[in-house]
Amino acid sequence: MRVLSVAYPLAPVGPDAVGGAEQVLSSLDKALVDGGHESIVVAREDSLIYGRLVPVTRRHGVLDDAAKASAQDECKERIDWAVEMYRPDVVHMHGVDFFKYFPEPGVDVLVTLHLPLSWYPTDALHPARPRTYLHCVSWSQHLSAPAGVRLMDQISNGVALEASSSVVSKGRFVVALGRICPEKNLHVALEAARLADVPLFLGGQVFAFPEHRRYFEQEIAPRLDSRRRFIGAVGFARKQRLLSAARCLLLPTLAPETSSLVAMEALACGTPVVAFPSGAIPEIVEHGRTGFLVRSAEEMADAIRRVGALDPEECRRVARARFSLPRMVESYLSAYRQIQSAGRGAYVA
Repeated sequence: MRVLSVAYPLAPVGPDAVGGAEQVLSSLDKALVDGGHESIVVAREDSLIYGRLVPVTRRHGVLDDAAKASAQDECKERIDWAVEMYRPDVVHMHGVDFFKYFPEPGVDVLVTLHLPLSWYPTDALHPARPRTYLHCVSWSQHLSAPAGVRLMDQISNGVALEASSSVVSKGRFVVALGRICPEKNLHVALEAARLADVPLFLGGQVFAFPEHRRYFEQEIAPRLDSRRRFIGAVGFARKQRLLSAARCLLLPTLAPETSSLVAMEALACGTPVVAFPSGAIPEIVEHGRTGFLVRSAEEMADAIRRVGALDPEECRRVARARFSLPRMVESYLSAYRQIQSAGRGAYVA
């Protein structure tokens, strides 16, 4: 099978990628190559790809509307070139702005909706382009679809469980990981760690969007001190070490999350998750079994004090049973085959 995957053109793809969509794409890229398939990826030029990279120029400086439009135009050109050059069986699109650079009609397109459906324009969820198929990454996201939106079966995300199999002693510190932006609400993790009087490592990337930079400067930086530290973006190996040794992962997100790879990874490491019950988070974190669901910094601080009563091995068992990466990969391969067999102009219900 020959698959052309398309990333959001402003973020790099690879095993150390920050964004969930980029991490899923990277996992699929590797799995396709390992499985003897052909993987072609349209992504930012500094991406680490296991198959063949079709590069989009990295934009420097502030990522304003002009930079986004320029990247989208170039991405469209690269997609059309790659379709003509490689004749893929399916084009798999992952970017939030996928509708800005659809390939020309004639090739099947699968769109993974990684973000809350309310974040996409209405027209994007009703594509006029023929042979275009949409799906969600969690059951709660699937159920949130407005009337008339046609979706394939949802495919839940998975993580590399074998990378998290080492059992290590737990430290006293807690961790919070993610994009540094307002909807991730990570300043609440800093406040909760202060209230619980525990050290915290905050890992993540501040992208060059103006609102992200303002959030870091106004809400994150003033709360940092010798015990609550910002460590910047962390690669895959360092993330696994942090999650394995942490007392718990803090996830105070306000966004209606469609999934959470970092929560899955934490549980695979035997580390409970203390999270706000936003979107699909309750599908991942089982209150009182693999973590706690809370609604404020004060409740999060109280949960930090109580996570020692949770069983790390139970977290690992749940992760092994529910968050397998091979299961996710096989689900996507099945979706590709289903699309191919649907026939020209047909739609998969």
